Amino acid sequence: MGIWNQTALKSLIVPGGIVLLVAFGLTYSGWLTLPVPALSFLYYCALGLGVLLAWRFHSSRILLSLAVIFLAQQGVSLSIAQPPFVLATVTAAAILVSTNFVLIALMHERGLTREALVPSLVFLFLQCLTVTVFCGAAPRARNLGPWVPIPQYVLVVAASACIFLCVRFWLTRKPVDAALLWSLCSVLLALHQAGTGRASMTYWSAAACILGASIVENSYLLAYHDELTSLPSRRAFKDALLRLKEPYSIAMADIDHFKRFNDTYGHETGDQVLRLVAANLAHVTGGGQAYRCGGEEFTIVFPGKTTGEVVEHLERLRQAVEAAEFRMRGDDRRQVPRGPDRRNQRSRTRAGKGDVIRRLAAERTSEILSVTISIGVASATREKSNPEAIVQAADKALYRAKENGRNRVETFSAGRRTRVKAAGIA
Repeated sequence: MGIWNQTALKSLIVPGGIVLLVAFGLTYSGWLTLPVPALSFLYYCALGLGVLLAWRFHSSRILLSLAVIFLAQQGVSLSIAQPPFVLATVTAAAILVSTNFVLIALMHERGLTREALVPSLVFLFLQCLTVTVFCGAAPRARNLGPWVPIPQYVLVVAASACIFLCVRFWLTRKPVDAALLWSLCSVLLALHQAGTGRASMTYWSAAACILGASIVENSYLLAYHDELTSLPSRRAFKDALLRLKEPYSIAMADIDHFKRFNDTYGHETGDQVLRLVAANLAHVTGGGQAYRCGGEEFTIVFPGKTTGEVVEHLERLRQAVEAAEFRMRGDDRRQVPRGPDRRNQRSRTRAGKGDVIRRLAAERTSEILSVTISIGVASATREKSNPEAIVQAADKALYRAKENGRNRVETFSAGRRTRVKAAGIA
């Protein structure tokens, strides 16, 4: 899947980039007329709401990020009363916030446990003591004006942290990594305008809002996207059905012999197969959108398409999955089937479905396995336009595809039944 596709770009910009853009617009448009105390109140409300969400959803990474922002903001606010120390405080805060955000991005989420929080909080406390000593010994600056000139080497550190967080998001596609990126940018703008209370508090508030919003965004992804395959989940599929208008087509896809495959080679290998098939389904042509509805079952929705318009695209999808080479790692191979298959291996004499997979499991020299899928498709008509009925029709077509030998596409229509053979469409 391409890095810079529409979905990834949207996930990067929304909501963090939008929040920062709104804060930037309010700051420079002159529309922000709230006094500094009111903005400070909004900042603490955003901070408190973020802490509450982090506690409710057991997110130690967001909680620590909010703690970093709070400590940096408090340090800069205290230094404003002593202008000679502002530059040193802003410099230290910019370096430490950038460094801490990178470290938090590398952390594994372990929830709000003592083992996860205590070492990190002690580390932040030691940083506060270091900043206090550093600022007291730093040369005093005067007449800084409303904008604090951040040294060039600090900008290099901050830019490196932003680039790292951006690359990190490309690799993980997680809302927390995008939130850390935009929140860091907002903090740097707040530090740059530390001398102007209204603008600075706006950016501090935006940084806290971005981190809190990432928890909501992450919860949405968990509810509407499958974590294993990254495809939209059953809930997203149900919502998509409510928006469908004639004409449309729905295809049901199922991995052939997946249960026996999974039992033979183990669940880890089964997960790899699911990712392989999902990656091909994500690239289905013809304007289709793939969903994982559970187990090895997938659904593809084609808005505005009839059966005749989508069959060729589904056949290309089937051929792509069949042609994809699945190279199994050696440590994933299971030589003896588990469960009842292992107990009855000697007494079983009748060949069943999946014998090919079992023979492959016994051959140590084989490293490449072929994965195939069966597909059934149905389209909405004037007589039958209910999405649930179309799903049932597509499921019946899928059942026929399995009865007729698997690794094929079957179509369903009210008047006749047609079949697309495994030979495919040229």
